Amino acid sequence: WYAFFHSPLGKKKAPASTVGLIATAAIGASFLLSLVGFFRLMAMPAESRQITETLFEWISVAPLKFDFTLRLDALSTLFTMVITGVGTLIHLYSIGYMSHDESPGKFFAYLNLFCFAMLILVMGGSLPLLFLGWEGVGLCSYLLIGFWYTDIEKAKAGKKAFIVNRVGDFGVLLAMFILFTTFGTLDFEALRAFFMHGGHAAIPAGVTEATITAIGLLLFLGCTGKSAQIPLFVWLPDAMAGPTPVSALIHAATMVTSGIYLLARLNFLFVLTPTTMGVIATIGALTAFFAATIAITQRDIKKVLAYS
Repeated sequence: WYAFFHSPLGKKKAPASTVGLIATAAIGASFLLSLVGFFRLMAMPAESRQITETLFEWISVAPLKFDFTLRLDALSTLFTMVITGVGTLIHLYSIGYMSHDESPGKFFAYLNLFCFAMLILVMGGSLPLLFLGWEGVGLCSYLLIGFWYTDIEKAKAGKKAFIVNRVGDFGVLLAMFILFTTFGTLDFEALRAFFMHGGHAAIPAGVTEATITAIGLLLFLGCTGKSAQIPLFVWLPDAMAGPTPVSALIHAATMVTSGIYLLARLNFLFVLTPTTMGVIATIGALTAFFAATIAITQRDIKKVLAYS
């Protein structure tokens, strides 16, 4: 027994080909299910394309009551197919890339966990559930960017990504507090009902434009963290220190698009605050220009891609 528990860990670890195929099969199956969901939605009338499933009661502390509700609609199905489709290819590539690594099982577990958190983010039926996935991808980015943590620079890069994203996440939390205080709900469909009247968005009675603007700006602060925009863009170039499949999964296909998803999901709120829309356009333009001018001076190809 002593020999079993104290034998070198490397002797008992499964090779990358084994754990990689299991992990790839899992995300590949998710892609097939995403396609099934997409075709199911396509078969429905355009005005009612939505599949909702409440799994269990999640939080019930008066006045807070949130169910663990997953919702697939026209917006989320687009993201689920990208996450699982691109994720499958990245998992497949990682089998060869990590074949000589000491801990391939841990790496593929982190990759699967990241995809799981990203799917929760885009399929969550309420802001708390979206935020659960939002924090999940933040955790996984820390684990994956700093995967080779014995190199102090890579460990610092993972820590930097984690801390910078927490700043943006605080903005999302504050926005959720204001939304719940104002409307008494954080469910997307319930919030939409407050804002949509006769097919057009309008500020609900008794709510000021300043309140909507504050919510929009706080949510956008979270988006700047996840989508690496000014002022919270500093983590992304350093994050290229992680394994190449991580750069492809987090920084090209999924995590940096989560801010865009949040803006699209709550579009009915953002269109009512011209100030926030102006800030989003300005920050987006400045980020594109500022990062591109940095990119032309970089000598590391991964950093050129990161700034691009």
